[in-house]
Amino acid sequence: MTGTDWKSALAALGGASDNEKEDTSINNNGINVDTEKKNKKDVNRKKRVGVVYSTNPDFGYAEEEKEKTDTLPNNQQKLRLNMERTGRGGKTVTLIKGFVGSDDDILALCKLLKQKCGVGGSVKDGEIIIQGDHRTRLIQLLKNEGYTQAK
Repeated sequence: MTGTDWKSALAALGGASDNEKEDTSINNNGINVDTEKKNKKDVNRKKRVGVVYSTNPDFGYAEEEKEKTDTLPNNQQKLRLNMERTGRGGKTVTLIKGFVGSDDDILALCKLLKQKCGVGGSVKDGEIIIQGDHRTRLIQLLKNEGYTQAK
């Protein structure tokens, strides 16, 4: 057998030859398209719930559904402000708990409070975390925004 016979035989069986393996498609941004497709598949795989692998080709994976919660009006929100220092390397943070609503609304409120206080912060597990002890200022800002039950 010559060197090209096994390559053509492999190609006839559906395998890729060395020349085909080297020929990868690159998109306009210089990213390998095959790698990009693989990354998209990995994202879809992470959404699957309860099944790691199935040998059934017709198996339909159940995907995690996010609950859409309606945001309560500002005057009905019972927000509680706490100052916390434990577990944060000695850094003081102000926690705002009790927000009932969608992720977009809590992120918008967090962004507004961070801008008004001029500090950093984030949203984790339905709580707004503002860096530093800003309880008195945050209560006043929340009352101005219509959150009348903030304490």
